[in-house]
Amino acid sequence: MDKPLILVVDDDRLVLATVVAGLKQAEFEVIEADNGDDAILLARKMKPLLAILDIRMQGKSGMEVARYLAANTGTRFMFLSAFGDSDIIDEATRLGALGYLVKPLDVKQIVPAVRAALAKVRERGLDSGGAPPAVRPAAPQPDAAGARDQQVAIGILMERLRLDYDRAQETLRAQARSETRSVEEIASSMVEAANRLNSVAR
Repeated sequence: MDKPLILVVDDDRLVLATVVAGLKQAEFEVIEADNGDDAILLARKMKPLLAILDIRMQGKSGMEVARYLAANTGTRFMFLSAFGDSDIIDEATRLGALGYLVKPLDVKQIVPAVRAALAKVRERGLDSGGAPPAVRPAAPQPDAAGARDQQVAIGILMERLRLDYDRAQETLRAQARSETRSVEEIASSMVEAANRLNSVAR
């Protein structure tokens, strides 16, 4: 398929419209749903290559949709997430999430993040193909929390510094080198700082 088919799911119509518009402008084929049940029906019928799922939705959550996709389809997924969803993102990592888009969204950062996720699909030889994969446990993660923090930190840098995915990843590594600390340590401190800022009463 020249234009990968992407399913976008969010019960916030403004966020949904923003993501869909950004992807269509980048010439992706896009289908959309504003609830989990419709998302599953669309995934079964249209077999998108990638689904972008809001974690927190009324009714069936993005995580429930992801569990269904992982067990019953070849559609891979990434999440729309707030910084504070640590426990949920841990589970998403175990399920095999390909990445995270951090809210609030900047439309300029959506496309690079989605392209990075699609590159992972192609690198691993994964496609939706129509046949459900065998149900199997997720591959063991050497440090799921560390991997999660790195992805979220990259999302933070993309949103705050207006960087694409690759430049944000290199910025994170450069910061680790300049402070002579590990990437995992820098990412964790960045996520902790963002969580603390988000918890300030407004």
